[in-house]
Amino acid sequence: MSEPTQLDTQKALDVQDVVKRAIELNDYSYLLEKVPYSQFIGMSVARFGDEMVFRLPAKDDNIGNPILPAIHGGVIAGFMEMSAIVQLMVFMQAKKVPKIVDFSIDYLRAGLHQDTFAECKITRQGRRVANVSMNCWQTNRKQLIATARAHFLLD
Repeated sequence: MSEPTQLDTQKALDVQDVVKRAIELNDYSYLLEKVPYSQFIGMSVARFGDEMVFRLPAKDDNIGNPILPAIHGGVIAGFMEMSAIVQLMVFMQAKKVPKIVDFSIDYLRAGLHQDTFAECKITRQGRRVANVSMNCWQTNRKQLIATARAHFLLD
């Protein structure tokens, strides 16, 4: 196995600095700005104590079915996956971005063209792997539009 280059070390330091700054300022938009996909779909996050709530705003570019209109399933899945990654990075004060091992999603109802929210729960975190469950809803937290589970490799 080769030793990390200075560029690899700098990237790792940058991630840690970005996460640390976001936590200190309690402003996670700084962290999300570094991820082009989260900017593209328009996601944001608010932290309330130990709870983080992620928001996907109603946005025409996120529509997959214009007849309903409904959010594209891939956008919902991507939003939920990004939410889990950010949650892990913040609560672990990550030095690197967690790598997705697997992701399983259950679509429960159509995600209509309106603001969408997600919350994540780290169900188990070991030294190398973390398990995260995610719930996604629109107007009522009890009426989920999707639920997902994922495993991440921690470095």
